[in-house]
Amino acid sequence: MKVALALASIGEAATGLGLLVVPSLVGRLLLGSELEGMAVVVARVSGIALVGLGLACGLIRPWIGMLFYLTAVALYLGCLGLVGEATGVLLWPAVLLHVVLAALLARSPTQASASINK
Repeated sequence: MKVALALASIGEAATGLGLLVVPSLVGRLLLGSELEGMAVVVARVSGIALVGLGLACGLIRPWIGMLFYLTAVALYLGCLGLVGEATGVLLWPAVLLHVVLAALLARSPTQASASINK
């Protein structure tokens, strides 16, 4: 079971890294077509989530995977908002929510680990 979880974690994290770095290539290989426009943004957020899942499920402690996800999504969406690529009405509330949750998790990682292990 541990070997299967480790392999799955590595596979998901690797796919996530691919979606972050070369989303169009991964889209072409997985789906058979190029990703364009906002599909690239969605692919990169999905990539962040897959890296966080890989970290949480076997490579590192669960709270570190979640902290990575919350921080990386806040930074990525915030950068998109600052350069004007994303302008949705919920963009900045989503960034703020991810920042607050990341700060709360970073502030008390031992409590987060204890509550996950219950």
